[in-house]
Amino acid sequence: MELDKIKNVYFLGIGGIGMSALARYFNILGKKVSGYDKTPTVLTHELEQEGIDITFEDSVETLDKQADLVVLTPAIPKDSKQLAYYNSSDILVWKRAKVLGLIANSGFNISIAGSHGKTSTSTFTAHLLKVGNKDIAAFLGGISINYQSNFIEGRTYIVAEADEFDKSFLNLTPNIALITSVDTDHLD
Repeated sequence: MELDKIKNVYFLGIGGIGMSALARYFNILGKKVSGYDKTPTVLTHELEQEGIDITFEDSVETLDKQADLVVLTPAIPKDSKQLAYYNSSDILVWKRAKVLGLIANSGFNISIAGSHGKTSTSTFTAHLLKVGNKDIAAFLGGISINYQSNFIEGRTYIVAEADEFDKSFLNLTPNIALITSVDTDHLD
């Protein structure tokens, strides 16, 4: 799939920290971005302020039937009405990790893994590259104080947190990989 050909992206679980960074990425590219989340939060409010339509009702009536791509977080229950609709349609439904992998692998990919310190190290790395005048994109697992966001816009160098949950990091093929620490975490 060529991400440039996508016009409408719908997020199931848009309020998650990883999902919202991807939503911001597509929104900045000028795609029509919308999504569902169970409850409103400060983060979903910020996304709405950025022009992203969000519904808090798991209903077929409130989803985007024109979506080219649906991005799914594993946190969405299997009995979700919206997920059932999209699974029975011809619309692509991809996990967040697969979409992040497509984006990150399209540039010089710097992936940061580890049980502790991923977000801080990813933010430090992205900031150092940014102030060094590099064209950097970053998908962060938290809100950076410097950038007031979990996403930094750019294209050439891509910093991504290589999350071990749900084997997400297996979708990344980094040019540089960094492991901050190893500990018993996310053993599922």
